[in-house]
Amino acid sequence: MRTSDFDYSLPPEFIAQTPAEPRDQSRLMVVRRSDSSIEHHRFSDIIEFLQPGDVLVLNDTRVIPARLKGQKGTGGKVEILLLRRLEPGLWEALVKPSKRIAVGDKVELESTQPGSKGKTALVEVLERKEEGVRIVRFADEAVVDDLGQIPLPPYIHDYRGERERYQTVYSREKGSVAAPTAGLHFTPGLLDQIKGMGIDLVFVTLHVGLDTFRPIRKEDPRQHHIHHEYGVLSENAAARLTKARHDCRRIVCVGTTAVRLLEQAALASESSEGVQPFRGWVDLFILPGHRFRLVDVMVTNFHLPRSTLLMMVSAFSGNELIKRAYQEAIRERYRFYSFGDAMLILP
Repeated sequence: MRTSDFDYSLPPEFIAQTPAEPRDQSRLMVVRRSDSSIEHHRFSDIIEFLQPGDVLVLNDTRVIPARLKGQKGTGGKVEILLLRRLEPGLWEALVKPSKRIAVGDKVELESTQPGSKGKTALVEVLERKEEGVRIVRFADEAVVDDLGQIPLPPYIHDYRGERERYQTVYSREKGSVAAPTAGLHFTPGLLDQIKGMGIDLVFVTLHVGLDTFRPIRKEDPRQHHIHHEYGVLSENAAARLTKARHDCRRIVCVGTTAVRLLEQAALASESSEGVQPFRGWVDLFILPGHRFRLVDVMVTNFHLPRSTLLMMVSAFSGNELIKRAYQEAIRERYRFYSFGDAMLILP
């Protein structure tokens, strides 16, 4: 297995810069593993492929305003992108310009939000790590909501729309620096339709980190170090998933983040017949050859080449089928990445 096996060429004009409106009018590619067939639909048609008794698993994480701007005492401008919370007030962060930020430096953050004029906060750099990453401590962490901006992916340029559009309609647990984008296609009305079909909605939490955008640079993907992301599978959610497994009902995961959390929890569970509650760091890197223990159906977007997410989807469906699906998506002019279209992978 080589990282180059998961590479492909995408014309830049296929990278979606704005989301579909309304949300559920994005396109939906339906891929069946059983016969390698591919169909083309609108996302709202997903109800045609769900069944009464299915369990739809949704990641309820909410993107925080993790992009902060400020300056050092010398006047030099600094940008901080929060990556993950280690403990109250203590964060792992990407700092620019990294070469000019040393351990012990203090950065005064500036307000960038309307209505927050004059508000400031102090951040101290405690530890230097690789690739521009630092450990920083806030004097008052509560200011992040007032001073920060929602960080959009680097391939989305000058998006001027409503920032809430980069949140799922069911987001509630703050902690991500990127949205679980497969969930962006759901509207409240579509979720009501799904519940009305007798489908159980189960909410889990996995806070999405920077690694979702980071390509794998090593030719052997097994040498890639994947970032930890914090996840929670509650006792209630675990019980409902275990019952669904016992009843032979399908578990439909919305997004690769939900898949990672469920599979990590299943690996950590003592019982092979279901899943136990889970709370902790998720570092499972799913490559072809992985045996999926809980997930039967996956809803996902189209992912970056050479990424851990594309490798996970290939592990679920088979690399050759995914390659063919991506080639067809390009021919059919699908929109790619965070604001792009979706894929439904069925058994």
